[in-house]
Amino acid sequence: MSTIRPDSKFRKMLGVPRTRRARETGEPKIDSKAVEFVLRVGRALHQYGTPAHRLEEVLEEMTRRFHMEAHFFSTPTSIMAAFGPLGDQRSYLVRVEPGDVNLGLMSDVDEIVTRVLAGELTTARGLELIEEIERAPQRYPAWLETLCWVTSAAAAGIMFGGGWREMWIAGLSGLGIGLLTLLAARSPTVNRIFVALSAFIASFVGGAMAVVADGASVFIPMVAGLIVLLPGLTLTVALTELATRNLAAGAARLTLALMILLEMAFGVAVGLRLAEMIFGSPPQMTTVGLSFGVAAVALVVASISFTVLLRARFADVGWILGAAALAYIGTRHGTLWLGSEVGVFIAALVVGVASNAFARFFDRPASIVMVPGILLLVPGSVGFRSVSRLLERDVVGGLETAFVMTLVAASLVAGLLVANLLLPPRKAL
Repeated sequence: MSTIRPDSKFRKMLGVPRTRRARETGEPKIDSKAVEFVLRVGRALHQYGTPAHRLEEVLEEMTRRFHMEAHFFSTPTSIMAAFGPLGDQRSYLVRVEPGDVNLGLMSDVDEIVTRVLAGELTTARGLELIEEIERAPQRYPAWLETLCWVTSAAAAGIMFGGGWREMWIAGLSGLGIGLLTLLAARSPTVNRIFVALSAFIASFVGGAMAVVADGASVFIPMVAGLIVLLPGLTLTVALTELATRNLAAGAARLTLALMILLEMAFGVAVGLRLAEMIFGSPPQMTTVGLSFGVAAVALVVASISFTVLLRARFADVGWILGAAALAYIGTRHGTLWLGSEVGVFIAALVVGVASNAFARFFDRPASIVMVPGILLLVPGSVGFRSVSRLLERDVVGGLETAFVMTLVAASLVAGLLVANLLLPPRKAL
């Protein structure tokens, strides 16, 4: 049976358009430098703690500005990208290890992307600058980060309702964890069990000092010492990703948050048991919080400490202080109005609107304001208490606390989503 030629009269009569010749149907023209720049930016932002939904929005916006068609899929451990039309794509896989939040480098990368998209820099120069950022030394020296572990824990001890005893016990726990971070940076083996070891240190110090200090609280300094490590931020990001239909990334990050809670609970169980064997059982005491003025000073100290621990630019310490103040005040008033579980919605709404306003007016990532504010709102301490009760075979109490944790996290996510509705940010970060 003979085939119909593309240019036959019969084909023209049917109205079928002529097909392109083979030499015209090659691979789509894709700027390799632009592709490399997009992938390097994605890898950098992923390592610096950008959630999946924000990361994909950033990369999609970049490819639109480069006049390329692309699709992205981000998970906590990888980025998959496909460039070109659906019938003829080039696919890439970038393997990424989950990194700690680094607000300073996130801001640096955002500035490079803004300048490249504005035409001030070429993609080749943008790649060079990103490589310089990746090779740059730590923004703050190790001794300062260790000191900030102490001050952040001590300040959190006061902000969580503790007194002077809880403050210095939490600071002592923070000192132990800060020294452990120095060891974890040099030893991959220690780094793998860093969370469990940190929980062991905080619980052992809290249990021992509660007996030595004659009746100090055990739970407050223990949670305050672990304030930066609590997976509440991870849990909040996971629920946000699920709410924005990033199901794979959200489910994976939710599993990560639960694993961190289990590691912490195991470390706490061992630490408290060892402290009880050596020093005896601590008495059950009710602590009395300090005055509002002392809490305000603690808030300032915590903001400066978070600036260093989150590796933000020190010039942003004022914005971080403002975010922490909004979160703290919003939580107090929200609790009075709506209760402790739903009241966090008010605080999250205020922090979300403030961070989006910061992004719109200063053309900088909203995460600079949002992350420090959320850090004081996250339900990690509630989840930590839930897992601890389950390990103590208090199933009913553990499930009840887990439900409270879920409700708090849902309220927080709802507040952030409503904030994006009231005042949408101009950029994805």
